[in-house]
Amino acid sequence: MSLDAWLATLAQPGVVRPVVNAPDPVLARAGDEVDPTDPAVLRLAADLVATMRVSPGCVGLAAPQIGESARLFAVDVTGHPKAVTVHGTFVLCNATIVSATRWRPGREGCLSVPDLTGDVKRASRVVVEGALPGTGEPVRLTTDGFEARALQHEIDHCAGMLFLDRVAGAHALYQRKVYL
Repeated sequence: MSLDAWLATLAQPGVVRPVVNAPDPVLARAGDEVDPTDPAVLRLAADLVATMRVSPGCVGLAAPQIGESARLFAVDVTGHPKAVTVHGTFVLCNATIVSATRWRPGREGCLSVPDLTGDVKRASRVVVEGALPGTGEPVRLTTDGFEARALQHEIDHCAGMLFLDRVAGAHALYQRKVYL
């Protein structure tokens, strides 16, 4: 089943949930592995997508960001000016990075750290494996550029890390600019 076909199986609309901000302890705790076939995981996946879609500028959201200590996240870089490779909207359970190459620095922000951005060195090409919520079908994604950065950022959330944990130092942190 393709990721797009899977998305169509989200029969229930998700509930928009509040986003947790640092220093909430759930953001610093490694998430538990989930059973992708558990109906509660499918509901959580739908909530992640719904919350991501109403959050301006959001290209990814992990379960810890909505208060759930679980290894589950949603990503969609569609329409982002930095995105070249785009797989559309997808949610992965228990994702791991299989390979990571072409490391480059780049600016990152996060809904859970609303006032700061920072320079983080990440792989610009990754292969990620995970499972689809609902079916448990294994997925192997190969991507690059901005989508690769988004995947690594969300996988970090599932491991209890924020982008702040990867910033080289205070010289690489910036106040977030607010555009009206």
